[in-house]
Amino acid sequence: MMFSQIAFLAFAQLVLAASRTSPPTGCIVVSPSATSGQYSTLQSAVSSLSTTSSAAQWKSQDDSANNDATATIRAFAVGLKIYNINIANTRGKGSQAVALSSQGDQQGFYGLKLTGYQDTVLANEGFAVYAKSYIDGATDFIFGQRQRAWFDGVDIRVKANGWVTANGRDSESNVSYYVFNKCTVEAASGYTVTAGTQYLGRPWRDYSRVVFQNSALSAVINSAGWSVWSSSDANTEYVYYKEFGNTGTGASGTRASFSGSLSAAVSISTILGSSYTSWVDTSYLS
Repeated sequence: MMFSQIAFLAFAQLVLAASRTSPPTGCIVVSPSATSGQYSTLQSAVSSLSTTSSAAQWKSQDDSANNDATATIRAFAVGLKIYNINIANTRGKGSQAVALSSQGDQQGFYGLKLTGYQDTVLANEGFAVYAKSYIDGATDFIFGQRQRAWFDGVDIRVKANGWVTANGRDSESNVSYYVFNKCTVEAASGYTVTAGTQYLGRPWRDYSRVVFQNSALSAVINSAGWSVWSSSDANTEYVYYKEFGNTGTGASGTRASFSGSLSAAVSISTILGSSYTSWVDTSYLS
């Protein structure tokens, strides 16, 4: 299922960082306090969409002001949980085009299929968990600036050479932290990806922080593991790129000098806090 743009807004609980108190023109709005022209449930919003239209089911930075504005689903509601749906941005190669933009606190995404190419998942604000899901793309396809995110049992599939993550943590005080626990990384079905042409991540900002642990990394991952941002702007002086207990061809080799290994796995409570069980659906965790 591919959606027109949908925004999940809980107007009484909008995070200030979102800097928007109303949805953009043409957006389908799902809100628990739905007003005229809005929907109180995701199903009612989806049911309102045409099943016969041949119009393109995507937005991108070809026609949108920023990454969030390109998203098929823009999620701002605190405590939002989404289960068992496919969310696609079909723009393809050539521009930033987000499938899911996560902008609210304590959000949970379970059993989803998230497909795109560049910038598929914008993991940007608050605390979030992505569990037993599928995420694909090629370029920086899991990215964001301030979110603490736990990716658990996620099938990560790459469509071409590029980078899985582009975490944009920009200072020591920025809380952003991505941990991939018991995930798999390999070529997407139907795509031929040359061995060693994909990286676990590159630093969008110079305090980028990402860990892959207890994950199966196929040969698509380069032996260096991690990449600089660009040849002219490495952004690696303060990065925190670590691994623990990974397996597979992509887990071996001489890793980048600015990365390292851990002596123990990072715990979910380190990322989401000791009270995570109050809002995380733990039945989806490994």
